[in-house]
Amino acid sequence: MNRTVLFFILPVILLLIDWYVFQAIKTVSRSATENTQRIITIAFWGFTAISLLLYVIMQLLPPDSISRNMRTFMWAVIAIPYFSKIFAVLIILIDDIGRFFRWIVSLFYKPEVREAVEDSTRQTIPSTDTISRSDFLMKTALVVGAIPLAGFTWGIVSGAHDYRIRRIKLPMKNLPSGFHGMTIAQISDIHSGSFFNKTAVRGGVEILLGQKPDLVFFTGDLVNSHAEEVNSYIDVFNKVKAPLGVYSTLGNHDYGKYVQWPSAQAERQNVLNVVAAHKQMGWNILMDEHKILEQNGDKIALIGVQNLGFGPAALRAGNLDKAYKGTEDYPVKLLLSHDPTHWDAEVRPKYGDIDVQFSGHTHGAQFGVDLGDVKWSPAQYFYKQWAGLYEQGNQRLYVNRGYGYIGYPGRVGILPEITIFELVKA
Repeated sequence: MNRTVLFFILPVILLLIDWYVFQAIKTVSRSATENTQRIITIAFWGFTAISLLLYVIMQLLPPDSISRNMRTFMWAVIAIPYFSKIFAVLIILIDDIGRFFRWIVSLFYKPEVREAVEDSTRQTIPSTDTISRSDFLMKTALVVGAIPLAGFTWGIVSGAHDYRIRRIKLPMKNLPSGFHGMTIAQISDIHSGSFFNKTAVRGGVEILLGQKPDLVFFTGDLVNSHAEEVNSYIDVFNKVKAPLGVYSTLGNHDYGKYVQWPSAQAERQNVLNVVAAHKQMGWNILMDEHKILEQNGDKIALIGVQNLGFGPAALRAGNLDKAYKGTEDYPVKLLLSHDPTHWDAEVRPKYGDIDVQFSGHTHGAQFGVDLGDVKWSPAQYFYKQWAGLYEQGNQRLYVNRGYGYIGYPGRVGILPEITIFELVKA
């Protein structure tokens, strides 16, 4: 759709949603005093005016005139309330559809009966204390609309940085005894360009360091698009250390493919700057290469590839064959690969001796239910493996739920994750 047309159509749609929801508010508040009703009307339409003003500002001002964080929050102020209002609209429609069909049926009755039926479709004040069906549905609509509004607001205030430790044991028959009991911490999808609370982000790093892992993995998406997004957080993430080192790789966002660049050279330079940021933090970034880890005289292989995604329009930049060569004779092979679709598409069919793939990418959609064995998220309709541990034969895939967030600046149900793995000899 033409951007100019959309610029005018979207406000009209938002106004229609507000008008519809306001009918429910008028129904519920009609027994209030006239002054109270006036205050409610001013507050409701005042917020509508603010939302539309923010929308116009973001459309007319140059993108660089508003910081990324401010732009994200402005969109949140608009999107979250209207997303919630849509739920209310669906409930109100139930009442309106019912009244419409009652009116249609009334057309087949005598005039005096029709008048009685038409009266029943009007939202009149009940003559008794019993709540009418229309009143009930209007109140239900407002409650249903309030639930996502409260939930998504709380997801920003609390869920965005409510870091959770998840502990996973990885038993392996071929694990050398020198690595038995070794611990690995994994974080993924930092998306530093989305952060708005540096103190909270630093707190998550302190939680990770408190686990005293032997090794740390980071599985991609350090930034949203631009390398400079991480600049103000280098002094936070350079604190991530481990005795056997910190190893990382790139995710799809690190390539800057979701913004326009003045030239191909500028785009390539941005990727180089992201890689440089990894090195500046003291992280060992693996770009289609491997590293041999040694512990107590024993050795295992760590493989890292650039992004290899196999979903619709996914980015494929890596080369697993190149990274794998030279690891054939090692008893255990661990793979860092950002996108979990890589596991079914290439790892399992072609590299049956890669024991574990560590991924991220999905964020668990930053929304869902994640309680013990009960897991649900919109992510599951797009990704076969979207959160947690998956096993097929002797191979495993772990999908980290992510450290940061993008788009919606919060999390509801699917909280940010720091995973602690323990390697054990089976």
